[in-house]
Amino acid sequence: MLHKPLKMKITIVSGARPNFMKIAPLCRAIDAAREAGKEISYRIVYTGPEGDSSLDASLFTDLAMREPDTYLGIEGRDHSQVAASIMLAFEKELDAHPAQVVLVVDDMTATMSCSIVAKKRGLKVAHVIAGTRSFDMNMPREVNRTIVDAISDYLFTAGMVANRNLNQEGMIPDYIHYVGNILIDTIRFNRYRLREPMWFQSLGLRKGNYLLLTLNRHDLLAKKAVLQALLQTLLQKADGMPVIAPLHPYAQAAVKSLELDAPNLHILPTQRYLHFGFLINQAKGIVTDSGNIAEEATFLDVPCITLNTYAEHPETWRIGTNELVGENSFALSEALDKLLRGEWKHTTLPDRWDGRTAERIVQVLLS
Repeated sequence: MLHKPLKMKITIVSGARPNFMKIAPLCRAIDAAREAGKEISYRIVYTGPEGDSSLDASLFTDLAMREPDTYLGIEGRDHSQVAASIMLAFEKELDAHPAQVVLVVDDMTATMSCSIVAKKRGLKVAHVIAGTRSFDMNMPREVNRTIVDAISDYLFTAGMVANRNLNQEGMIPDYIHYVGNILIDTIRFNRYRLREPMWFQSLGLRKGNYLLLTLNRHDLLAKKAVLQALLQTLLQKADGMPVIAPLHPYAQAAVKSLELDAPNLHILPTQRYLHFGFLINQAKGIVTDSGNIAEEATFLDVPCITLNTYAEHPETWRIGTNELVGENSFALSEALDKLLRGEWKHTTLPDRWDGRTAERIVQVLLS
């Protein structure tokens, strides 16, 4: 007698806005599998509040995905308090909406908290972008990602460096699946949907004739003297070329407190996804502290300078357009000289940046 396969219910967890860029392709791939007759469904859980200002109404439209099915409503800066609150709220969520698999992305407190709850309930844990390491256990995110990888049943990696990290840590080889970089699924899907912001021409900007600056890391923003030296170097080297800086309010406050005299520095609110992608794609170069932006720049072949000493995806600087300068203004100065002289390296697309990562993940889950 043939048994009908059980319906696979997946709960997908997001802890912050950037997670949705990696979840959107998974939702499309699961929808496609269901349309092809597979017994699979998903529920999106956002651990933050429903009125979260970072989740502007355009985000889900831009990503062509549905909004979260539920909001756990947890916010705050204290790691232990946030972790405890998320765990208690996620227990209730799983009581009300049982799942067989809890899928988490990246390395946030939410990623770790929900993984622990799932594992203690005997559920399968799937970690997308597993195996990334900074080898600095003083970083809260490094603690999160090592815990999640240690308890995951599916370790979905973006590159061979991540595979090697997991092998060296003694993970079960059958749990490790090299599927590629899921963020590239999103940028490939949206590449021809990117839209010029309304304000672009009113600021007198021209394609290929501005630098894009993004700052997110709280630890860098807290180092006032370091930040001042970096930004003064950037503005001096830009020599009047516009520097476009779409920043979150906390980053805006940190930059404005430096009282820089720079009419070519345009501090703007954060941008909707399709507008921000346009700004990346058309920039002469990018200065950032974000790993995600370095990946998108590598795919789009845009010069990128990262204000950090490591990258979650080393392929962005090994064969991509990214260069790491840390928080060193002299290294930043040299890199900007090279960029502005037009001597920047071009990208070689890393393996499995083909836009089919989500498809491969769903195939593994179904098998």
